Amino acid sequence: MPNSARTFRLQALVLRHLDWGEADRLITLFSREEGKRRAVAKGVRKLRSRKSGHLEPFAQVNLLLARGKDLPIITQVETMESFSALREDLHLLGYASYIVELVDRFTIEEEPNPEVYQLIVHTFQRLSQGAEADFEARYFDLQFLNAMGFKPELTECVVCREKIQPEDQYFSFELGGVVCPLCRQKVPTATAISVETLKYLRHLQRSTYTEARKARIPAILLAEMESILQRYYTHVLERRLNTPQFIRSIKTLNQQTQNSDGERD
Repeated sequence: MPNSARTFRLQALVLRHLDWGEADRLITLFSREEGKRRAVAKGVRKLRSRKSGHLEPFAQVNLLLARGKDLPIITQVETMESFSALREDLHLLGYASYIVELVDRFTIEEEPNPEVYQLIVHTFQRLSQGAEADFEARYFDLQFLNAMGFKPELTECVVCREKIQPEDQYFSFELGGVVCPLCRQKVPTATAISVETLKYLRHLQRSTYTEARKARIPAILLAEMESILQRYYTHVLERRLNTPQFIRSIKTLNQQTQNSDGERD
């Protein structure tokens, strides 16, 4: 039997890996029990390694780890869900990588957050099953910000604290929420946000997934939601995310391919 003082188990998602030494890999995990952890997979780059296929990005795994001098060593790994569709489709790869980037940027090591862990698992499951990727990303955004303590204020003005009225408003990235038209002059950096976009942001923020999915959000409003949230992330993180540009490039490529196919027809 394993010595509990020297070994421990984790249920985790593989966020990314990095070649380490001649045959090893440094694996970044997000676990249910301990949050983000790094661990070493010994010999995983060797052709005969039994662990390599289980430690691909986005996979959900059960792990047995041995405590090492600096980092724990993965001694056993079993795949729960491989989420292979997320690696095989370039479009889905972009969205899964977006989620991983957010989690990696916002979290610190060994800080458990079971709510975020389950949110990632459920989002990966739905993306793998063909759910609308843009909707899934925006629902993830709102729920993730809630769980990480950066919930944007969408129901009252962050300046005067009056309830927001059903009209076009403004959003302050610095103050983390909506600014009413009367207070706009006090926050010159606030950007305009349409009443329709604000309505859907509120809906995704306060609803369960089943309730949220009943909404049919037009593509133009999903795009405005994305713009607002990406600028909010940039302010919070003090740097831009890398993956949104990758997603946009894939969308452009897909559109060009569709146009080309249409011209041939």
